[in-house]
Amino acid sequence: MAKAQYNADSITVLEGLEAVRKRPGMYIGSVGTKGLNHLIYEIVDNAVDEHLAGYCSEIWVTLEADGSCTVKDNGRGIPVELHAKGVSAERVVLATLHAGGKFDNNSYKTSGGLHGVGSSVVNALSERLTIKISRDGFIHYDEYEKGIPVVELKNGLLPTIGKTKATGTEINFVPDATIFEKTKFREDWLKSRLHESAYLNPRLSLHFENKRAGEEESVTFCEPDGIIAYVRSLNHGKDPIHEPVYFKGSVDSMEIEVAFQFVDAFEENVLGFCNNIFTQEGGTHLVGFKAKFTNLINTYARELGLLKEKDNNFTGPDTRNGMTAVVAVKHPDPIFEGQTKTKLASADATKAVNAITGEELVLFFDRNLETLKGIIACAEKSAKIRKAEEKAKTNMLSKSKFSFDSNGKLANCESRDPSKCEIFIVEGDSAGGSAKMGRNRQFQAILPIRGKILNVEKASMDKVLANAEIKTMINAFGCGFSEGYGNDFDISKLKYDKIILMTDADVDGSHIDTLLLTFLYRFMPELIYNGHVYIAMPPLYKVMPERGEEKYLYDDKALEEYKRSHTGDFTLQRYKGLGEMDAEQLWETTLNPENRVLKRVEIEDARLASEVTELLMGSDVPPRRKFIYDHADEAEIDA
Repeated sequence: MAKAQYNADSITVLEGLEAVRKRPGMYIGSVGTKGLNHLIYEIVDNAVDEHLAGYCSEIWVTLEADGSCTVKDNGRGIPVELHAKGVSAERVVLATLHAGGKFDNNSYKTSGGLHGVGSSVVNALSERLTIKISRDGFIHYDEYEKGIPVVELKNGLLPTIGKTKATGTEINFVPDATIFEKTKFREDWLKSRLHESAYLNPRLSLHFENKRAGEEESVTFCEPDGIIAYVRSLNHGKDPIHEPVYFKGSVDSMEIEVAFQFVDAFEENVLGFCNNIFTQEGGTHLVGFKAKFTNLINTYARELGLLKEKDNNFTGPDTRNGMTAVVAVKHPDPIFEGQTKTKLASADATKAVNAITGEELVLFFDRNLETLKGIIACAEKSAKIRKAEEKAKTNMLSKSKFSFDSNGKLANCESRDPSKCEIFIVEGDSAGGSAKMGRNRQFQAILPIRGKILNVEKASMDKVLANAEIKTMINAFGCGFSEGYGNDFDISKLKYDKIILMTDADVDGSHIDTLLLTFLYRFMPELIYNGHVYIAMPPLYKVMPERGEEKYLYDDKALEEYKRSHTGDFTLQRYKGLGEMDAEQLWETTLNPENRVLKRVEIEDARLASEVTELLMGSDVPPRRKFIYDHADEAEIDA
């Protein structure tokens, strides 16, 4: 076999927006629903930046009947005059990576879009994008197809389609179906994001309208009380210990705004934002807030005699147990980890937030002693429970029955390279037996579980750790777990790149999937955030025609399509469970990487995911019944 040549001709240069279409995940995270919705967020964030600059008070977001999305604002409008490159400035912004007004400190003091790629990325990944710019008395128009302009310029300038006294930008785009797995935007995710922006910008109104058939809706989000209202909303239905505490301040050119409230619950919910962008993985601003808050509570507790000299300090989780907080910073030049901005990395944010938190909270606590005592009481209660659970955990971990593979049923794989290994969590001994015989022993491990595992949303830590199936999974994965105070999770120790839930394609199987996902989300959320959790999709049917090849069908839709397209008689076998398949069939349909279908579990909105998990898996029945009734027509799981 001839060796491939590697020379100057091998070097490919992707011109214009080709790089975005070639590697979309680099710019929007994924080509699934999460990445699809991200297109809207990029355009909305640009409009919010206009608001932060003082030129925009209203934003309209519309899901059109044809599947496109329109985002309109009443800001200044993208500049349209001739750029130094010889074309309208709008063309430079929409068709060039790393171009925009965010690099000019005079145009935007702070903004969420700092890399100059947002609008151009949306353009590149759209089948069609049109833009109307109201500026200088005229409505200027441009249009693109897959990032390529299709409108002819005159002397480098855009054509005008009318006159107007208004100002602003209106963008309509249709996502490219050849890029994305799905092209239907998630309405609930979008509304959550818009409402979040309203909380963070008290003087901004965001109008949402859904014109899709059967989903018609119109709502306006406006929150004059800002993040104080956000904290109240997050604590809705819970018992608050005190009224929300709010403070703000600035260090150099950085603005810091914080609101928090403690509730009578054993949980912590601290959300961080930078320039209106939710930093899902936290970052330096949260480090500064948490460190100073813990330091202050320990200092006051000793001054008040609630912590004796011999007592250890409260831990950080102790001091924040029961806290709901929103920490929002506006940074003139933030450093994020990645284009999707999930974590703030600016070192100066730690110092600034730490300083403002220290100054403002000392003033507040000195004047509000009862609130301070209530917060310290939460820390005391938390510390007692932590110590009891640590003792219980130590006792359980030290027992021989908690040794590796406690139920004796794990069939491990031969490879010890985590990047190549995968483990199947299989429902039942029958399916587990077929899976063990049908798998590729080199890289596939099989762990059968006995029916429905414990619902961790309702159970105490000691009951969770006493559950045989859960103990076995914790040991098998090898990376520990994080929940409450038992935070010894280390994703670098994960033994399998893929954790695949393989259950029957029926209601009971879906329930088991839900219980397993609840456990993983509450105790090992990093596995989901880092894309290690999957759901196997075994076939529902096997069709055996009198003539032609046998075929596996994975859902009712595929069966209906087969009936329409197939001529002649055929025999239909309905698989009621994985146990009905022999080892060869299971390998062919569900285990073989060449043929199988897997759904990767993703979380777009961490706050929404936590709320829905608590709602569906918790103890409060009426809200759960209402949620199921309201969402009955969305029964298909979107993983």
